[in-house]
Amino acid sequence: MTENTPRASAGATGGASGEVPKKIPEPSGVDLARVALRAAKEQARARGDAAQQKKQARRGGGLRSGARADGRDPMALGAAINRLITERGWEAPAAVGGVMGRWPEIVGDDLAKHCVPQKYDEDEHVLTVQCDSTAWATQLRLLAPQLVARLNEDLGHGTVRLIKVLGPGGPPRRFGPLRAPGSTGPGDTYG
Repeated sequence: MTENTPRASAGATGGASGEVPKKIPEPSGVDLARVALRAAKEQARARGDAAQQKKQARRGGGLRSGARADGRDPMALGAAINRLITERGWEAPAAVGGVMGRWPEIVGDDLAKHCVPQKYDEDEHVLTVQCDSTAWATQLRLLAPQLVARLNEDLGHGTVRLIKVLGPGGPPRRFGPLRAPGSTGPGDTYG
């Protein structure tokens, strides 16, 4: 038998099972008014919450921070920067930037005086270094494999694949009436 099937009852007690199916009364006038009032209050509360959020958004706020910690609370500058670096995927460029700040520690004082890192190409994994003379540029080219290994040990494997060495930059070539035709300007090492 199912619950909806009427049972034969033996008198008022309900027979062997003791259960008599109860009939649920349909809401009448007062009960219908209570249900309608409750629904209207819930709708008004929902409209009020939406209006309050809209009003706070116009003020530039949103909900204010309460007594417990949440994502809107202030945080230390270092923690905020680390969170930003992680969210944006800037770990490798930030690490290479740190290497540029510690350049004298990595390559030594003598080399650091004459060779300065200029830029890092994240797509090609190339570190560009400018030297103040051709002799130091040659020296850096000879040391480049060991320097790449040292940088990758510090930054992580494959961060720097190649070091591009630039020689000294001379003054811009000027053309004019006092220049000899075919001259190449200053010599090899300028500075």
